[in-house]
Amino acid sequence: MGIHVIKMPDIGEGIAEVELVEWHVKEGDAVVEDQVLADVMTDKATVEIPSPVHGKVIALGGKVGEVMAVGSELIRLEVEGAGNVAEGAAPAKERAPAPAAAPKAAPAPAPVPKPAPAPVPTPAPKPAPPPIAAPVARRAPGEKPIASPAVRRRAWELGIELQFVPGSGPAGRIMHEDLDAYLARGGAAVTHGARYVERNDEQQIQVIGLRRRIAEKMQEAKRRIPHFTYVEEIDVTDLEALRGKLNDAYAKERGKLTLLPFLMRAIVLALHEYPMVNARFDDDAGVVTRYGAVHLGIATQTDAGLMVPVVRHAEARDLWSSAVEIARLAEAARAAKATRDELTGSTITITSLGALGGIVTTPVINYPEVAIVGVGRIVERPVIRDGAIVARKLMNLSSSFDHRVVDGAHAAEFVQKMRGYLETPATMFVE
Repeated sequence: MGIHVIKMPDIGEGIAEVELVEWHVKEGDAVVEDQVLADVMTDKATVEIPSPVHGKVIALGGKVGEVMAVGSELIRLEVEGAGNVAEGAAPAKERAPAPAAAPKAAPAPAPVPKPAPAPVPTPAPKPAPPPIAAPVARRAPGEKPIASPAVRRRAWELGIELQFVPGSGPAGRIMHEDLDAYLARGGAAVTHGARYVERNDEQQIQVIGLRRRIAEKMQEAKRRIPHFTYVEEIDVTDLEALRGKLNDAYAKERGKLTLLPFLMRAIVLALHEYPMVNARFDDDAGVVTRYGAVHLGIATQTDAGLMVPVVRHAEARDLWSSAVEIARLAEAARAAKATRDELTGSTITITSLGALGGIVTTPVINYPEVAIVGVGRIVERPVIRDGAIVARKLMNLSSSFDHRVVDGAHAAEFVQKMRGYLETPATMFVE
């Protein structure tokens, strides 16, 4: 038998380190060639690391949430044959301290006994706490806890909500001892049917992976950029009528149009006159780069968090091409299949909460861009037109700008230009 060490691969594009976001195996597992061992993340793109060989896992090189350097040891496998490292070679992380200890530990027998006492702290209590903490058994929101009818009946009698109990059994199954441990830790019993119940349960969630990237990106944007937000009300009655007619006529063969392709078209046309909005600001170098191409970021909510896939060259797309690309990118982002190229390089971003859009938002700029357009929900309200009260469909645009690069007057003019196109949609298609 030999030892095969798999190192963190070079994912390319000058990336020096990645974050370990999920293990798919544990020590003692048998793995086969091409089996996914772990997921790592860089710049919001998740990459699966497969095994190049058959073997048995004998050591994991990092913990979930740890940032690991390219080339560092990811995992050790016991394999048939010679393997790719010497049998007694220490993991890469332990090799550096070894030389320092070597002079003092000249008598090799002295350190050797150390491993022997190590089994002494193997009383059953040590393995027991991990299952109780049960990070592996942590359930996703809405996931039904696994438990036998007897455990469920006992939990009901004790007034315990199973969704808050970590399970130590196979696949996170909740056992009777888990109920005992939950009560011993001060888990609150629930009075069934009571509307007002005191609760003392807590849940600690490690901020890792995409959620950590989002937090870092938002913090960086707010720390670096002096935001200001400009809000305008848009009458989209005529635009919605046009959208309805186009969908009636072409939805079957070309696909259905949402509001976003029209908004993208309005942004592209408005940027012709206000190029300072379609830009990225490298504030470390003191350089603003204005772009002729419009690479539109579309903020997309996924189960893992907010992602911003990019519709490239929106200026060269018609309504249906834009709609198809938006749908494709949104599906890829929600399935965690979007590539690094599809998630980077935007020059201006659109964010929309759809029916939850509210009245006004203050969207955070997607650093290092200098502008973001926020779309509110469409509501029908009475409006006075030509002295008569009529029902109109209204929507607010809440747009944020980097005040270092975009002056207030230019921001307002840019939004008013968009408003003109959206309120008179035929003008978007006149050359």
